[in-house]
Amino acid sequence: MARRNTPTPWEDYGFFGPDSVAWKVWGYPTAPVTGLQRAVVVEELDPPLIAAVDATGDNYNRPRTRYDRTIRYFAMVAFADSRTVSKAADVLVKVHSKAIGVEPLSGKTYDANDPHSQLWILLTGWHSVLKAYETYGPGKLSEEEENRYWEECAIAAELQTCDPADVPRTRDGVRAYFERMRPHLAASEAAQNMMHHLLNAQVILPSAHWSLRPALWAIAKVIRAGTIATMPHWMRRLGGLRQSRLTDVLVRPLLRLSYGVLHRVRTLKLAVLRAISPSTVPIVEPMWRGIAPANPVVLTPTEARERYGYDEPRRAHLALRARQRERVFGHGESPSDEGLVESQQVLGSLA
Repeated sequence: MARRNTPTPWEDYGFFGPDSVAWKVWGYPTAPVTGLQRAVVVEELDPPLIAAVDATGDNYNRPRTRYDRTIRYFAMVAFADSRTVSKAADVLVKVHSKAIGVEPLSGKTYDANDPHSQLWILLTGWHSVLKAYETYGPGKLSEEEENRYWEECAIAAELQTCDPADVPRTRDGVRAYFERMRPHLAASEAAQNMMHHLLNAQVILPSAHWSLRPALWAIAKVIRAGTIATMPHWMRRLGGLRQSRLTDVLVRPLLRLSYGVLHRVRTLKLAVLRAISPSTVPIVEPMWRGIAPANPVVLTPTEARERYGYDEPRRAHLALRARQRERVFGHGESPSDEGLVESQQVLGSLA
């Protein structure tokens, strides 16, 4: 009989598995903290994305829930089985179908399912997690490992509406992508406010006894400094983020030591993850505990879609997406919440 605290094994290894570089990088404790904090902060520099995020107000109204669902989704892509991830990718298209509107700076329409927006989200996520791993974890990957990492990123792209062919496969290619994006990025007042808000790690932590609040405040300050230290200076200037070079230098050994301890002490690592993203714990715990799936195989997203009957994300739910566009752009109404209720079973509660 299985022990009560033994996590339920996955059906299979999903799309990567224990031999992948994705497991090595995304499985390190830098990923859910500095890595994804950096990702959601940098994302706000894209005008269509901040317009969609600012319109909902969710990052202000329920930051803990929003962050929990974000971490859970990325963790599912890396570690969950093929059935679970395929369902998550499908329902995410429905959720994003309501994130449409008019971007106030340019007056152009935006759509969260737009392939260019999805590529930006994908690459800022995978790049930020790698950057955090290199800076505060074991260090840089070998050239071969990094090329494999970006090949695996292209596999993850098959779970979004972007084209996997657009994913760079090398460090230089990723650097060139961000240089191409740079002229299109901007930091409005809304973007800068959101970036500062998301850099406050206290907004994603549960309430604590008053005696612990000074310690949590200090931890949040260190995490904020560590995240800013991984950002190039041009991004900091756009976001209005000021931090001295001395702080950049001092925070590195402190976070390297802290993450190193977390990596070695599994119970502590799980406790930290449970504090910042409780719904993600059952996603990663089988991997952290070395529990093999029922069927230890790795599938491709195409194989999984054929097996479970899902459409390719860029072609999924076209009728729903058309209805949402008609509501918003044709009738001036708010988009429906179709997909959000369903998403709670897969991505976590909205409450």
